[in-house]
Amino acid sequence: MPYPMLSTKTVLTSSVILASTLTLTACQQSPQYQYMEGETMGTSYHITYQKPKDIDEAQIKQSIEQHLQAINDSMSTYQDDSTISKFNRLGAGQSLPVDEYFIKVLQDSKQVYQQSGGAFDPTIMPLINLWGFGSVMTVERLQDPPSDAEITTAKALIDFDGIELKGNQLSKTKDGVQLDFSAVAKGYGVDVIAQVLQNEYKINNYMIEIGGEVATSGVNQKTHAWQIAIDAPIIDSTVSERTTLAAIRQPKSSNKLHIATSGNYRNSIVFDGKRYSHTIDPTTGQPIVGGAPSVTVAAESVSIADAWATALTAMSYKDALSLATKKNIAALFIIPQDGKIHDDVASADEVRKNKANPQDYWQVVETPKMQALRADTGSL
Repeated sequence: MPYPMLSTKTVLTSSVILASTLTLTACQQSPQYQYMEGETMGTSYHITYQKPKDIDEAQIKQSIEQHLQAINDSMSTYQDDSTISKFNRLGAGQSLPVDEYFIKVLQDSKQVYQQSGGAFDPTIMPLINLWGFGSVMTVERLQDPPSDAEITTAKALIDFDGIELKGNQLSKTKDGVQLDFSAVAKGYGVDVIAQVLQNEYKINNYMIEIGGEVATSGVNQKTHAWQIAIDAPIIDSTVSERTTLAAIRQPKSSNKLHIATSGNYRNSIVFDGKRYSHTIDPTTGQPIVGGAPSVTVAAESVSIADAWATALTAMSYKDALSLATKKNIAALFIIPQDGKIHDDVASADEVRKNKANPQDYWQVVETPKMQALRADTGSL
């Protein structure tokens, strides 16, 4: 999801909002399975896992939170002493040692940046701030939108190609360029927790979620494959109003699932009768027009899925569907039944007024790769 900043505090960012696009459909807890939750990256995490014998839950939670804190210490733009904050203050040609977490996220980001033609770009922060869509979204900026000159100036600082890594030394070729990994770090956090459960505690049956990004492995408490339901993208919906439009079950071939959902329908502002998405197209410097209200991606890791979900949200729906199909990405889009992407996406009141059932308002469109993934287990 495009570019909310990490925080060690509980704040209402789009990472929190995105959690509502996914409904976790595992069965009720049983004595053999353990549940834990906590706060990280400005949102919350939830983990269900088969508890190993003779290992205390507190020990597992402590290990998980140590890794999550290390990720925040590395990549939180809210922490002045984080690695990424220190890097963002560097001048051109200066270098800074970065840790293994940082390097992995940088590499994943570079992969999706290149394959998406720049639709995913972690150096987009100047444009996000220019439009007033930073840590706190405000309508005031839209009363006097950025001029073409301001956008051109901000776009000049969008330069992921100018970020250089040599060994563990990171530098930039241009003053003022800044990194923000918020659109990929939550997914990476899920991947790290999965590694902790598997490598440190030999736990192979689990479901992990951070801010709507999810990894599953093995089976749930009823020995069934884990299943994630995707909700209708209804603005201002409550738990009771949520409607499941699709379900993705863990494929038999891999016995694992890594998915992320991004969307324009919640973190947005209405001004002068028009809804402005928080998602900025790095190539134009403008809020995205015609983007799919909800995009879910499955990939080899949650980090990659997270980045791709952001990239496909940062372009028009037609372009996103075309690119995802061409790149063989497992993507699921939720769009209006009429196939048109409207400037003002549906609110809960609009759906209730126009259609008795939200399922009549929306349609699900899948790439061939997503169709094959869901067919691997049989979709619901």
